[in-house]
Amino acid sequence: MSTTGVTPTIPSPDRAARLREALVAADFTADGLLDRLGATAYAALARSETVPAVRATRGDTPLDALVRLFLLQGSVAADAVRAVLPLDECLADGWLVSDGPAGSGGATVRAAADVRPYGGPEGEDWFIVSDLGCAVGGAAGAGGQDEGVVLGVGGASTTLAGITVRTPVATALDLGTGSGIQALHAARHATRVTATDLNPRALAFTRLTLALSGMPEAELLEGSLFEPVPAGAAYDLIVSNPPFVISPGARLTYRDGGMGGDDLCRTLVRQAGERLNDGGYAQFLANWQHVEGEEWQDRVRSWVPAGCDAWIVQREVQDVTQYAELWLRDSGDHRGDPGRYAARYEEWLDEFEARRTKAVGFGWITLRKSGADRPSVVVEEWPHPVEQPLGDTVVAHFARQDYLRTYDDAALLADHFVLAPEVVQEQVGPPGAEDPEHVVLRQNRGMRRATRVDTVGAGFAGACDGTLAAGRILDAIAQLLGEDPVLLRDRTPAALRALVGEGFLEPLDVRGH
Repeated sequence: MSTTGVTPTIPSPDRAARLREALVAADFTADGLLDRLGATAYAALARSETVPAVRATRGDTPLDALVRLFLLQGSVAADAVRAVLPLDECLADGWLVSDGPAGSGGATVRAAADVRPYGGPEGEDWFIVSDLGCAVGGAAGAGGQDEGVVLGVGGASTTLAGITVRTPVATALDLGTGSGIQALHAARHATRVTATDLNPRALAFTRLTLALSGMPEAELLEGSLFEPVPAGAAYDLIVSNPPFVISPGARLTYRDGGMGGDDLCRTLVRQAGERLNDGGYAQFLANWQHVEGEEWQDRVRSWVPAGCDAWIVQREVQDVTQYAELWLRDSGDHRGDPGRYAARYEEWLDEFEARRTKAVGFGWITLRKSGADRPSVVVEEWPHPVEQPLGDTVVAHFARQDYLRTYDDAALLADHFVLAPEVVQEQVGPPGAEDPEHVVLRQNRGMRRATRVDTVGAGFAGACDGTLAAGRILDAIAQLLGEDPVLLRDRTPAALRALVGEGFLEPLDVRGH
């Protein structure tokens, strides 16, 4: 969206297929950009830093012209663009605007929308279409933009895309679709995709993203969260990167939910249960308050709707000053009048003080409609690196929860287990010591967890190849250590459940899920 206060028109998708063909033919793709720009300039562009890309595209190739046009958003000679794109159609459909008299030798054109190549999970050549001048991820954020601005791809949106379960489904719902990245991913494995957004511009950009990426149209509904969804409609997959920022007011539609505190995220999670089909998943990014006198885990756990299992992972925590500064910079307030910036900073701190909020957590919330009498609700803090995509890891987590609530301790000890293939054992202690101080089991994939185990745990994990039942392995360990096998069997199930629950050990019954 223009910083001049003039709202540009939204391009028409009528001839998006021809534009797509031209972009792909010119190698204006994620792989093509990486080859042309090099890793350093490509990574800088993802951070909204353009200088390295400018230096790398000073040539006269078709790809150079497209980079300057759509990514650097400069004026490019009309003749150079005509050699690459169907120029007249792009001007008529509003993808480009003319800077000079049509047909004149010095005429130039510029982009009317941000068009970003985006690589699909199977190497698809996709394009994310959004408003100009608000690529996410750099220091500039969306500062100076209109409240209805539609952002492109950022770290939050790619995180959600990476953790989403990708099993084939009949119906998928993307709440607060923005520029349409979640709807785009869902279109690969859902027969029918519905996308909602309070901002009509966002729905228009989602249509463009799908059309320019060569994907089927989605059902587009205008309204907030579940409001525009027909009564009684339920889905196999619900995803949302909602406007979760906890702020005093709702200045920017794309990030500020307009409800007090973390009420928007709470409402979204609570309402999702009745909108899920049996076995369906709902996956969200969210912020939540850390309130004085209250455990944050209890707060977020209370949001989980009846009949749903949940896995809630806190990835980051910021104190209220860090949080306020982050989003004041995002909106560009730090570049304006210092007095106004200070006043807005005070507004944020006043809001947090009134709500007794000392910090704000960010993370992932996944629900699964299990209908279980004893729902599994796992709430944890995991700020460490993970390996995306995690969709299969999410499915495996819930399969393990099903197993653990089905098997009592006796059944657990009678079952057979294998060590997960990505798990390695590390012995930690001083160099040269005869025995390690402790043993660590570490996952090299997925969540990349690590856990300390005692001698029994290390021996048990090492013997789990699916051949012997867990109880038989414990009996052998008891004999080696001179322990009472009955006592060892009594005290081991809790530790075994933890190893299974976190994915270090796989019951043969659920392996491969």
